[in-house]
Amino acid sequence: MITRRKFLTSAGALAGSAAVLQKLGSAQEVKTREPNKPRETTAAANRNKPLIERVDPKPTLPPGEAGRDYTPVITPNNISLPWKVIDGAKVYHLVAEEVDHEFAPGMSAKCWGFNGHVHGPTIEAVEGDRVRIYVTNNLPEATSVHWHGILLPNGMDGVAGLTQKNIQPGETFRYEFTLRQHGTHMYHSHSDEMTQMALGTMGLFIIHPRRPKTERPDRDFAFMLNEWRLDTGTSRPNPNEMTDFNVFTFNAKIFPATEPMVAKLGDRVRIRIASVAVMEHHPIHLHGYQFRVTETDGGQIPESAQQVETTVLVGVGQSRTFACCPVI
Repeated sequence: MITRRKFLTSAGALAGSAAVLQKLGSAQEVKTREPNKPRETTAAANRNKPLIERVDPKPTLPPGEAGRDYTPVITPNNISLPWKVIDGAKVYHLVAEEVDHEFAPGMSAKCWGFNGHVHGPTIEAVEGDRVRIYVTNNLPEATSVHWHGILLPNGMDGVAGLTQKNIQPGETFRYEFTLRQHGTHMYHSHSDEMTQMALGTMGLFIIHPRRPKTERPDRDFAFMLNEWRLDTGTSRPNPNEMTDFNVFTFNAKIFPATEPMVAKLGDRVRIRIASVAVMEHHPIHLHGYQFRVTETDGGQIPESAQQVETTVLVGVGQSRTFACCPVI
């Protein structure tokens, strides 16, 4: 039985508790809004750090490893660029050079590429990795390498005459930066680029997520699209062509030289398509399959916004990533 005295005593205790809670809440609100304690990710928090550490922070995690951190990419008709770890950075070496390239059996031309390949080998790394890429120029003219779509310090952007000096024939230039994103990106020459790219100086740069939000694929295929003008009786692609191309390639090959994508029944398959072809957009269609467009060159698409398609347009300078899960 509750008496009048007990009721008033309880009500007073509740009022006192409410006042204490309100006071604590106000104090917490003031604390969270305190302007003199910026978050670690804000510019104010990094104000006292050296400029290079602000724009290009050193990695805090060990270099990513194939198998442990990602499913290695398969680049049909090509390879992934080897690397080794030195002082915590992944070190790669690209050699720009002339390559006798076979587009298809009986159809060859003198092209330009990297490490004996047209296009250059696929560079693979993991978000957060520190990469150090040495580029040696064995071409007969100056060159540089631009890392297309990758966030990095301005001095590492690879635009000759603007962010760096040309890499002269016989010289080597060192690029170094920390990867701050993931996705399907590219690299290509950026000195006399219309000529050099028309001859083949480009490649894929794939950055795997450090903490993927989706299940890893069983097969991860990557393709680079390009267009060429190859005239009968000539030994080189014509770099002056702008509209009337006559050869269109997947990883610089045409049928019957194109390697197939091989997967097992039930495999989760990812297909990456990228293009720095100079003029043409390319619609890509898979016969007999539907796929979800999961990424653009800007990064992952939220699952709620992913479209189910059978054909998608890959524009100049863009990449698109499809998921076919599973193969049936």
